[in-house]
Amino acid sequence: MLMRTDPFQLLDRLTQQWFRNDLSGSRAMPMDAYRSGDEFVVQFDLPGVSTESIDVDVQDNVLTVKAQRRQTADDKVETVLNERPTGSFSRQLFLGDNLDTDDIKADYAAGVLTLRIPVAERAKPRKIAINAGAEERRAIKT
Repeated sequence: MLMRTDPFQLLDRLTQQWFRNDLSGSRAMPMDAYRSGDEFVVQFDLPGVSTESIDVDVQDNVLTVKAQRRQTADDKVETVLNERPTGSFSRQLFLGDNLDTDDIKADYAAGVLTLRIPVAERAKPRKIAINAGAEERRAIKT
């Protein structure tokens, strides 16, 4: 049998859930974001979420990720401990114009949703050719 040792653990967990929830009742999901070469990588923790319940879309440079985790126990069991959050999860990211939102790739493995967002060609560093002025061209020829 599982037993709790901290009488305030439930209160702490409920308080954390309350402050994490927004007005719609959905919770934010933990994420990491970093740049790797010519792409930005964003990873969301979604353990226990099926791929069918994950929705990723982009509109006007706003990336929205929504997911839903359902409770695994049915009504015929008596729950002793329930700490894993269930319900709707969502997160919005505002993407800069320097990212190519038309070529985002998404993978889901081991409970982690990984989005790869390439840097737009126009935002990549490039060399600028320098044209010599007319006087400098004459000096070079002589």
